[in-house]
Amino acid sequence: MQLTDFTDYSLRVLLYAASQGDRRITIEETAGIYGISRAHLMKVVNQLTSSGFLTSVRGRLGGVVLAKPPEKIRLGDVIRATEPDFALVECFGAENHCAITPRCKLRGVLNEARAGFLATLDRYTLADIALKPRDFPPRPGG
Repeated sequence: MQLTDFTDYSLRVLLYAASQGDRRITIEETAGIYGISRAHLMKVVNQLTSSGFLTSVRGRLGGVVLAKPPEKIRLGDVIRATEPDFALVECFGAENHCAITPRCKLRGVLNEARAGFLATLDRYTLADIALKPRDFPPRPGG
């Protein structure tokens, strides 16, 4: 299973926000630190804000900050909110045309594996993987 870049960037934004405590971070600075497109990070931050992981403040002194303590942000919840689907194989999707689906045993095994993957992520929070500000490259212009 491979996570999308969107989910990868979501986790990176949350890691950076967690490292900064109560200081608001900007999309611009986060894009500079990770070398990621500002436009792409805007979509990521919007999703994280709508999902309740970040709080956004507009304006000249605006930015984003974690909406709740890192101990309350489960990694499994972030993955579920940012991954478009978990259709590991065709038979997991709505457009399943596989001829052996009614008799196939692979689907059950893969479903169990997917559940195990998410269960593992549910055991960890953002606090468990938090980094210190010094673990990141210097802020652009700062």
